[in-house]
Amino acid sequence: MIYPTLRYRDAVKAIDWLTEAFGFEKSAVNLTPDGKIAHAELRLGDGIVMVNSAPDDYSYTPSADFKYVPCSLYIALSDVDGHHDRAKAAGAEITMELTDMDYGSREYSARDLEGNHWHFGTYRPA
Repeated sequence: MIYPTLRYRDAVKAIDWLTEAFGFEKSAVNLTPDGKIAHAELRLGDGIVMVNSAPDDYSYTPSADFKYVPCSLYIALSDVDGHHDRAKAAGAEITMELTDMDYGSREYSARDLEGNHWHFGTYRPA
């Protein structure tokens, strides 16, 4: 299994937003004494992403164009249209509208509060 881990400047706010916009469920949330996220696990279907707070000197600036980011996440879903509508209603910045891909998947892409790119679609690797 692979469990991607994401760092956020404001991980508490990011977790709340990811649950609202993308439908993640909080599986575990462990705080540091000063209220930052030491470790959190968010579940969506069978998948889990881990989240933690970035250090105070964190300086990564995400690219505005997902073609130039070093990493992005792809999540396979059954109802990508409904997921897209939920994300859009929660204020997610949609970077690629729903698209029927030539390889048979229906997909869209969005950027989260801190610029990470997420891709959602019906394609499931074999």
